[in-house]
Amino acid sequence: MNKIFAVAGVVIKELYRRKDFYVLFILTVLITLLMASINFFQDIHVIRFVKEGCLFLILLAALAIAVTTTARQMPSERENRTIFPLLAKPISRWQVLLGKFVGCWAASGIALAVFYLFFAVMAASREHTLPLGAYIQVLWLHWQMLGVVIALTLLGSVVLSFAANLTIVFIVSLGILLVAGHLHKVASGMTEPSASILTVLYFIIPHLEFFDMRDLIIHDWAGTDLPSWLDVFSATFYGLCYMAFFLLAAGLVFRRKALN
Repeated sequence: MNKIFAVAGVVIKELYRRKDFYVLFILTVLITLLMASINFFQDIHVIRFVKEGCLFLILLAALAIAVTTTARQMPSERENRTIFPLLAKPISRWQVLLGKFVGCWAASGIALAVFYLFFAVMAASREHTLPLGAYIQVLWLHWQMLGVVIALTLLGSVVLSFAANLTIVFIVSLGILLVAGHLHKVASGMTEPSASILTVLYFIIPHLEFFDMRDLIIHDWAGTDLPSWLDVFSATFYGLCYMAFFLLAAGLVFRRKALN
């Protein structure tokens, strides 16, 4: 475990040495402050619009940080040839891969917490309330979603180039978030075999939208419709299963992959 955490520590330091996080955070802060400065906070619809816009920016920024950070890990190790001295030490390929995953997931979680902390302070200063339970659940489930995306990106990084992996994972992730929940409805109006193929696809893809609980904050449902912690743990287990699947696939590919 010490070797895995050592690799993870390097990944975390690498992220905060780069400008990606700072640029995205400053951009999100500026846009959030601009939207929050709209002088219509007495209108409940405008409040929800502002919240939804800000939380969507956080979603995009966190997704961009997670995907770009993970997608560059293995390709940069091969291109810079740092993978050879790393593996020359008493560390296995599985430990390297798990270290990369833990580091990317932890770094993304820290960045995500910073984003949500800023948003919570901004919202609380305007509304004079802070539904802490809702924020914890939204943040936790958002982090689980990033874990699934990071594991998928890590699988892509041992198969594809940086640019191809970055593009494919980002498009697939956004596509799942926006339309995956409607695939079975679309399939019901299609003819065979297209309907069966789309139905199978609906049941095998990781439904990232299950982790999107922004409505708890947007619509102030914290006091009435807050999910039970059993539901949160069930969603967490669902995400961990997909993380394990993608990591296992990545490990099997990486174990047999030539590094030159």
